[in-house]
Amino acid sequence: MKEVSVTELKQIRDNHEPHQLIDVREPYEYDIANLGGELIPQAQVPDNLDKISRDQKVIVHCRSGARSGRIVQYLEQQGYTEVYNLKGGILAWSAEIDPSVPQY
Repeated sequence: MKEVSVTELKQIRDNHEPHQLIDVREPYEYDIANLGGELIPQAQVPDNLDKISRDQKVIVHCRSGARSGRIVQYLEQQGYTEVYNLKGGILAWSAEIDPSVPQY
């Protein structure tokens, strides 16, 4: 499984590199804190593959990286090749990049 660090994600965003950010947490978690990614809760991913790009880098995140890691593995099994787990999830983003993002 390929991963990107929160520092790498910040560089991707700062450089305006094409990518899709997918948040696989639940809606109530997204309401607490989010990075502006597209919300597709993990249980809904199999029914929403058409919303996940095959043409650009896809970065999947959750709270800590565990759920998103499972989804990255699932997407790889579905033939996705440019899919990455955000190492440490939104907790790492809050700790290392933007402390204004609530930790929960």
